[in-house]
Amino acid sequence: MRHFSKLTALAASLAMALAVVPAQAGAVLDRVTAAGALKVATDANWAPQSFMNDKNELDGFDVDVAKEIGKRMGVKVVFVTPGWDIITAGNWAGRWDMHAGSMTPTKKRAEIFDFPAVYYYTPAAVAVHNDSKATKLSDLDGKVVGATTTSTFEAYANQDLVLDAAGAPPFKYEFKPKVVKSYSNSTTAFDDLRLGAGVRLDAVVSSQPSINDAKKAGYPIKQLGEPVFYEPLAVAVERGDPEFKAKIADAVQGMKTDGTLSKLSVKWYGTDYTVVK
Repeated sequence: MRHFSKLTALAASLAMALAVVPAQAGAVLDRVTAAGALKVATDANWAPQSFMNDKNELDGFDVDVAKEIGKRMGVKVVFVTPGWDIITAGNWAGRWDMHAGSMTPTKKRAEIFDFPAVYYYTPAAVAVHNDSKATKLSDLDGKVVGATTTSTFEAYANQDLVLDAAGAPPFKYEFKPKVVKSYSNSTTAFDDLRLGAGVRLDAVVSSQPSINDAKKAGYPIKQLGEPVFYEPLAVAVERGDPEFKAKIADAVQGMKTDGTLSKLSVKWYGTDYTVVK
């Protein structure tokens, strides 16, 4: 009787497991369609990609890209702004459906995420204070460098960067810091750098557009040397819903084909970052 009970329980468990598999197919797309809303995670402090404007509304290149994807999918877009480390950890549990925040599609991240579409390519560079005595990147050897936590910029500073995404050109390490300080976003790192050369930081590794935007905003910083690496950047979703992934891929491809994506890049960056340089 006990043996029969165990077999019955095992059969029931297998039946439940098999029933769950098809229910997952298209689950995110079904949720988005039913709600008429696409929940998008992005950063509120990473201009010009994404930031709060004078109207206290999210704005920027990534924000415009997400809105256009939602428009082409026939749903409204609702933004949420969790920390980068929370986003990249996965296990979103339905708190948001998609990430539009310039994520590099690496093999390690592909264990958690699907990347429906690369939508632009951007150079990563190093910023120093205007009063810095550094004249070349190697002058940062043994210095204190800041970067966003769990980002490719932090990985580069730690000499632990793997760019295995399609279209990523080779790079080399130009300096070896003594300390790499982690920040929730580039803006907070720039805030420490603006205090003066060597006060809290000697340099920050970030995207070239973010460095340029900070300079325009009055930060007393400058780019040191040439960009240190170039990376393809993609929309990210959690794995397991190929239908949802396909819808996003179709939307982005349409934006590329009709020139919308290039126009958005020129609007925010003054140049077309949507093609490989």
